[in-house]
Amino acid sequence: MMQQSNPGINSSISDWKGQEITDFQEDLRIKVNAHISEKWFYTHMKSAHPSIPRIDMLNLLSKYAGYVNWNDFVFQNQEKLQTKIAVKNPNRYFIIVPVTVLVIVGIFFLLFKLFNTRDYSFCFYDADTREPIINKKIEVRLLINDESPVNYISNLNGCLRLKTDKSKIKMVVTAQYYRTDTIVRILKKIDRNETINLHADDYALMIHYFSMMKVDDWEKRKKRLEEMFDDRAMIYQVFNDKDATGMALYNKHEFIDRMTMPSGSLKNIEILGSQFRDQKIMTLRFRINDRKK
Repeated sequence: MMQQSNPGINSSISDWKGQEITDFQEDLRIKVNAHISEKWFYTHMKSAHPSIPRIDMLNLLSKYAGYVNWNDFVFQNQEKLQTKIAVKNPNRYFIIVPVTVLVIVGIFFLLFKLFNTRDYSFCFYDADTREPIINKKIEVRLLINDESPVNYISNLNGCLRLKTDKSKIKMVVTAQYYRTDTIVRILKKIDRNETINLHADDYALMIHYFSMMKVDDWEKRKKRLEEMFDDRAMIYQVFNDKDATGMALYNKHEFIDRMTMPSGSLKNIEILGSQFRDQKIMTLRFRINDRKK
């Protein structure tokens, strides 16, 4: 929180001095309408033997960090707090009052998260045209160690805002008619605007255009499709009307026959997703876009 408002502030709370403490007091006042005195700060944050703050102050700091109150903070970070206590106190003779240790460690853990959580902006561009990818549904699957992935969707301007305290993130990005890509970024604390280039799925675009164009040379189209698909390819048609639900499955030759015969049934195809192996399509998902008929 503080580093978002004051990017140049010292990341070590124990090293804060007059103006930095004043800035923290002002930021606290603006965001949660609360005030702490400089004496309170020195007593609880800079003392070699800090005392336990009152519960109302713990609630205010927790709210400032984005939690409902202190109980919510402890509940959401219980495992991490217990791990830190176990590491810091391997000798049981140094643990006099476990609850006191939990509270003190909790405060510093809370403030650590507080000053290291930042807002980042990820904007997606076409790798070939260098133009932003707008008005498209870009799905981002954030991969987190030891946790389930978290899914996000970009806005219509082709950007995604993400709040995190991580220094490195890994995400899988999926967009229609673009190749799915796994992106790894080392996040910068100063420049928090990231640009990510996506590569067009040329094969998917070609199949889409084939299904919409009237072509006289069917043999030429068939040969091109033969080159694009792996012999073991699996092609799924997703039904999206009231009369048909589920999927239809084609192998490579069945799909190409339906695409290349003049009377073929696969027209106005909309590609939903594809996967590649050795530069050939291994899996393809599509549906018939009735609105273009």
